[in-house]
Amino acid sequence: MEQGNPALSIFECFKSFKMEKSKRSCFKVSDTGICPHCKGKELVKNGFTKNKKQQYYCKSCTKRFIDYYTYKAYQPNLNRQIVVLTKEGLGIRSTARVLQISATTLLKRILSIAGSIPRPVISKGKVYEVDELRTFIGSKKRLVWVAYALERKSKKVVSFYVGARTNKTLRIVLKSLQLSEAKRIYTDGLPNYLYIIERKLHKVTRFGTNHIERFNLNLRTHLKRLNGRTICFSRNLSIISAVLKIYFWM
Repeated sequence: MEQGNPALSIFECFKSFKMEKSKRSCFKVSDTGICPHCKGKELVKNGFTKNKKQQYYCKSCTKRFIDYYTYKAYQPNLNRQIVVLTKEGLGIRSTARVLQISATTLLKRILSIAGSIPRPVISKGKVYEVDELRTFIGSKKRLVWVAYALERKSKKVVSFYVGARTNKTLRIVLKSLQLSEAKRIYTDGLPNYLYIIERKLHKVTRFGTNHIERFNLNLRTHLKRLNGRTICFSRNLSIISAVLKIYFWM
């Protein structure tokens, strides 16, 4: 049997040992050590996420992952926090930063919360005040109306609608009042009401809309998206409707 060069053998062994050592030093695995996609174990570190979490790269399936995901939108009291912050006037991105969730998740939650809110029961024979607010969506060139009705005694909003500045928007709000056999409906001097409300129900007086005018001030103070001079605005009609529904009926 032919003997090899001992010096060469030692050199090859040292070289292979050095390569294995360097390979082991670069092979930094995660805490679990297993890729959640392909169950492979060829993992290396691959930077950090925005939340400063260690990210890993799988050589087998070429996918990236982190060990422990935290999804704070699963917290049981999150919806209540969203309602409180929304009624306090925080914008979408402000609320998302405070709750540490994504803006997309927040928008979905707001629509979901608003969709689960039932319309209030309107009693018969009550006195109402109706008024409208002008705001915009997307840009200041796209003006819309926020028309709503306030029950004078309880000072609660019983109906509202966000739409174009037309009689159709006002009719949607007034329809529920007419079905409830309203005793009296007070409005301002807008001529549109003369063609929509029956003369025997309609009333225009100097102090007839004091309560709803004061409520307008609350709206513009509490919700930044309704302020007159502001850079805060709604980008979508469904979002402003959902926010108003939460503010009025929760």
